[in-house]
Amino acid sequence: MEEKQDKQEKIVFTTQDNEKIEFYVLEQTMINGVNYILVADSIEDEEANALILKESANEADDILYDVVEDDNELQAISKVFIEMLDDTDIELEKE
Repeated sequence: MEEKQDKQEKIVFTTQDNEKIEFYVLEQTMINGVNYILVADSIEDEEANALILKESANEADDILYDVVEDDNELQAISKVFIEMLDDTDIELEKE
């Protein structure tokens, strides 16, 4: 299984508190000119947590990613990712 993890693209995010968090990029798509990525904290754990992140930029042209929180946007983007990953069992849960 470790071999699968090595082949999966990993991305490191820095939070506003300068905490570094690693995620595996499962899929990405562009909808209406906006980039979205589906990331997970593990690719081996069946109970892994996944997030849909929306790309944006600040005044310094730094690329930022924010968690999609709008329910309508989340539902629509989730459907796209579920179709893209039809061989993966994904369940949408609200926290």
